[in-house]
Amino acid sequence: MLDRAPAPDAAPIQSDEAAAIFARAFGDAGHVLLAVSGGADSTALLILAAEWRDAPRLSVATVNHGLRAEAVTEAADVAELAGRLGLSHAILAAPVSSKTRIEAAAREVRYSALREHADRIGADAIATAHTLDDQAETVLMRLAAGSGPAGLAAMRPETTRDGLRHFRPLLDVPKTRLVASLAARGIGWSEDAMNADSRFARPRLRTARDALAAEGLTARRLGRFATRMARADAAIAHAVDQAADAHVAMDARDQLVVSAFAGLPEEILLRLLARLIAQAGGGELRLERLERLIGRILGEPKGAATLAGAKIGWRRDAIVVSAAPPRRDGAATVPGV
Repeated sequence: MLDRAPAPDAAPIQSDEAAAIFARAFGDAGHVLLAVSGGADSTALLILAAEWRDAPRLSVATVNHGLRAEAVTEAADVAELAGRLGLSHAILAAPVSSKTRIEAAAREVRYSALREHADRIGADAIATAHTLDDQAETVLMRLAAGSGPAGLAAMRPETTRDGLRHFRPLLDVPKTRLVASLAARGIGWSEDAMNADSRFARPRLRTARDALAAEGLTARRLGRFATRMARADAAIAHAVDQAADAHVAMDARDQLVVSAFAGLPEEILLRLLARLIAQAGGGELRLERLERLIGRILGEPKGAATLAGAKIGWRRDAIVVSAAPPRRDGAATVPGV
């Protein structure tokens, strides 16, 4: 009797498929720093990228946040594997001092450590092993947070931050295929107990995976939804660019002025105003507060508010945005914003 072929989402990734994935993801990058923790996903990233004959220069780094004693051994295991593959490896200490929102704090210091190391070694990009499963979890987390289209697009295959490109070449690949790829090659990996810790959102979502899939919310469909939202978000961003060209100017006092805004679709006006507030104020801007401000602008003939470090004044025919003066201690927040 012939053996059955594995299901598509459980089939190992062969070298030719891996080459196509990385050629598409890495493009013209000359030196890519692979972020490898030692877990299954990042170990598969390391193995598959190293098998690619036309790969750019590759380096490897493991970030140790000091949250688990096992991380020292795991980093040493990654160093040993990278050495066997002929790749340089560095262990980056990035302690997390925050006692709350540990996941977000760890992510921030992790990328900071990777950016600094990439700069030291001359890498022009980093690559992480986010999978289709991670993408699906991100969509669900953004839905729970009430995100708009940009947030629901979740992670992008490539982003740029502080001049450094960030590749996610495995974003369309289920975790099961990466595990199968390691098993087929006889490569082991480490398991992080924090990935099953119910204090964190992602592990809680993983426990609901089967129930969600039974209702049609599979990782594949959630990933496809993110792709469609990214496409819609790009179209909206293009419309905002056009609106900025047609409606925004700098006045003699270095204030940003939006003229003849009444005919703009509300989403375009909201995005345009967010862009100008970020430019003038630079503070953290929350969507809910921006939506309330847009409601006031569209509903009141004139008014003024401060938001995210910017001062916004409006009348029927124009919105004026400038840097807000420093707030006095105890100053009240402008009502409605």
